[in-house]
Amino acid sequence: MKQVTMKSPMNIGNIPLKNRLIMAPMQQNQGTLDSMATDYHVNHYRERAGGVGLVIIESTGVSPNGRLYSNDIGIFTDDHIEPLKRIVDAVHSEHTPIFIQLTHGGRKSWPEAINRSVAPSPIAYDDFYGVPEAMTRDDIKHAIAEFRSATKRSLQAGFDGIELHLAHGHLLHQFLSPLSNQRTDEYGGSLENRLRIIREVLEAIREEVGSDYPVQVRVSASDFAEGGLSPVDVAHALTYLEGFIDAVHVSAGGTLAVAPLADGAGYQVPYASIIKQYVKVPVIAVGRIHTEQLANFILADELADFIAIGRPLQEDPYFAQKLLGE
Repeated sequence: MKQVTMKSPMNIGNIPLKNRLIMAPMQQNQGTLDSMATDYHVNHYRERAGGVGLVIIESTGVSPNGRLYSNDIGIFTDDHIEPLKRIVDAVHSEHTPIFIQLTHGGRKSWPEAINRSVAPSPIAYDDFYGVPEAMTRDDIKHAIAEFRSATKRSLQAGFDGIELHLAHGHLLHQFLSPLSNQRTDEYGGSLENRLRIIREVLEAIREEVGSDYPVQVRVSASDFAEGGLSPVDVAHALTYLEGFIDAVHVSAGGTLAVAPLADGAGYQVPYASIIKQYVKVPVIAVGRIHTEQLANFILADELADFIAIGRPLQEDPYFAQKLLGE
């Protein structure tokens, strides 16, 4: 059997990718005051689309109350659709599919950009963000509805798939982690309960897109703290979600303001390799995978199925072509 390399094609769901390189979502901080994408975004993503098999655009807010930064981009009104469609069209002009990453910041929403900070429990991330309000059941229903509306708009904008952000300490990760979720109702306590809102969001997304449209999740495989999520915990959680998702994008951290124990080349690949042992869908590895040798080793040894690259592609729009030797 021919050895898998970065140049090997593979599908995510029913979307064929020409190679195993994915442009990782990275905040550009170039949105307008009302979270509109601009010409900057159109040019940025077009320039980087040619070498990769898939573009995932930066975290895009589903709620005016869930913006990560004051200059984020969003998809919480119909007015956001057309600026995002211009990005989609630009990436498609390079014959590359494009996914949108849907996010609500929860307690890590930018204080100056929101009216109300909400989270599963009234526990602060740090002094800057302050203590959030614990979400009521009506708040939870409203957040699910915001993800549903964002999904509808994503389809109207022409995105080829959706990545649901369950990582980096944002709202859905806050529900999953026992460090930030101390609820005693049906949305807290057991793993199944802490997953409940995530399942309900994914159910809402699937009701809008159907079974054939690609939906993947980005997870933090470790909270880097005692009592927090471990890679095996997250892998078990994903087994509850597998009927809803087509791929898993594996990152780490973000629940607490703590640094990883290691941050060298490929430092998050072990997390991806653990999760790959539990799930049947493709796994995307990310985290300082910047050389051809390392990327091809990860793929050939089946530690992951795709490689996501962020900062090098941010700095050099042709980094993917160079990594592929083209």
